[in-house]
Amino acid sequence: MKYQKLFQHYNLSGNHLENRFLMAPMTRSRASQPGDIPNALMAEYYAQRSTAGIIITEAVQVSLQGKGYAKTPGIYSKQQIEGWKLITDAVHQNGSKIFLQLWHVGRVSSSKVNGLQPIAPSSLTAQNTSVYIFDGAPNGDATFVPVDEPREMNKSDIEIVIKEFVLGAKNAIEAGFDGVEIHGANGYLIDQFLRSNSNKRTDEYGGSKENRIRLLLEISKAVSNAVGKEKTGVRLSPFISFKDMDDPEILETIMLSAEELNKLDVAYIHLCEADWDEAPQIPIDFRSKLRDTFKNTIIATGNKTPEEAEKLLQENLVDLVGFGRNFLTNPDYPARVKENLSLNKISDNHTLFGGGGARGYIDYPFF
Repeated sequence: MKYQKLFQHYNLSGNHLENRFLMAPMTRSRASQPGDIPNALMAEYYAQRSTAGIIITEAVQVSLQGKGYAKTPGIYSKQQIEGWKLITDAVHQNGSKIFLQLWHVGRVSSSKVNGLQPIAPSSLTAQNTSVYIFDGAPNGDATFVPVDEPREMNKSDIEIVIKEFVLGAKNAIEAGFDGVEIHGANGYLIDQFLRSNSNKRTDEYGGSKENRIRLLLEISKAVSNAVGKEKTGVRLSPFISFKDMDDPEILETIMLSAEELNKLDVAYIHLCEADWDEAPQIPIDFRSKLRDTFKNTIIATGNKTPEEAEKLLQENLVDLVGFGRNFLTNPDYPARVKENLSLNKISDNHTLFGGGGARGYIDYPFF
């Protein structure tokens, strides 16, 4: 077989995976309204793509305050838990595993989305950053609006956020998920604490790298204690700086985080890597150092070809590889790779965040 490692089974902290394809988190904005409730349409979407060894859901807000975009699903109400059960049941019936990604956007939000002023480590507005709403535009298109100025979080806010992540994790397990992924990447709340340019605090959550990783570690420890370290993963994005997140200290900060997450013995670290053309590549020496630092599963996601994925697996730099757009348009992506078949392309960009419809969501053909 051409891609021997990609099609190997893998044991992820007690979860048997049929292959090493991971369906990456992708925001699609199909949750039912009001209430941001997962639904049968979403269950069909995930079930179609359960040819992946494991699925990480789209980002899921742990509270209304944590919401940054319209029609994204939540994990803090009973109705949301019941909605997610449709999805976990469908995926498990097809033999795959599924983790829920826990999300708080922090300053990347607008009162036009959730009616609330955003919160953040510091009262710094993310420059050149927008979120979207659906306001009746033609074709159901998303309308992008600039983020609001955030309010600096006090100690009570921090304690509340930690509790929200814990509740979200417990709710996810109640909904049937195999585990949860803490979203510490892509310029959202935890990433905002990690970076010196967005975190200007002078208390124990700001200043030094040791202080800036404190929230990530407190959330990771609290979630691990609540649902089990074997059910807890963390996503980080050391080489991504959009949403006004360019921090010269981030690589050292991420590696320090990895050392501490290793001590917590969480199930995995998931690297979110740049996925646009001519994006910076993660240096091999960074991957090697991460492998030496973190003993459990390492995941890489970011527009990898099967050849690139296989090479990373063969060199033992990662254990699983995430694919996003190719799973979006090809529910049977592993089979297409195996048989060297052509791939579907995105049919219409309007349907990526199409306000809740089936078109461009569950209608991509199988081979």
